[in-house]
Amino acid sequence: MHMITFLFSGLLLVAGACSGVNASGPQANASSDTTDEQTTPLTRTAPDTSLSKAYFAGGCFWCTEASFERIEGVQAVVSGYSGGPEKNPTYKQVANGLTGHAETVAIYYDSTVVDYPTLLDVFFVAHDPTTLNRQGPDVGTQYRSAIFYSNDREKELAMQAIARTNESGRYSNPVVTQLDAFDIFYDAEDYHQGYYELNPNAGYVYNVSRPKVEKVEKEFKGILKEAYK
Repeated sequence: MHMITFLFSGLLLVAGACSGVNASGPQANASSDTTDEQTTPLTRTAPDTSLSKAYFAGGCFWCTEASFERIEGVQAVVSGYSGGPEKNPTYKQVANGLTGHAETVAIYYDSTVVDYPTLLDVFFVAHDPTTLNRQGPDVGTQYRSAIFYSNDREKELAMQAIARTNESGRYSNPVVTQLDAFDIFYDAEDYHQGYYELNPNAGYVYNVSRPKVEKVEKEFKGILKEAYK
């Protein structure tokens, strides 16, 4: 009886996963999970394109988006897709591993308030960078850990952050994060933007995303926006 209960609970968790949203109708699934109105300042904030930008992939973008939205100096975070050759990929294509893209976040930030190395530090806490093509229940290259650097300086800083993370002993296995030159970023569909904030009681958000976000809040409480303290 206990084994049956365990298996059923596991199926429920996977069914609510970022990779488990019904690809034929994810928008309906997303809207049905929405229980609270927006109460946070950045969920629908239009990006200020004059700001510096960072592009990170760390598994399901619902988790990474929410983690970075909490950091002081981050003006907006957009969920989307990078790293594949397909033009204008859809969520269905990416979720099925058909395009080579990774679920990625574009972070618009004020570099006079928060710098790129600090964002890298948050990145290596917000997800597990040691699991190849996997984050928890999400499996596939679309959930790989990757940093898309825009110049040689960002690449150097990313390499330093990887070395720093390996030396820290935070993880028992070595970092497998890929370093790739940034090419292009495609915004994900509207229902993915601010998903964590807009769907707090969704099974995946509650069981998978929330522990990651809370870990970031705990470790970086000194640089959180006032709204998230």
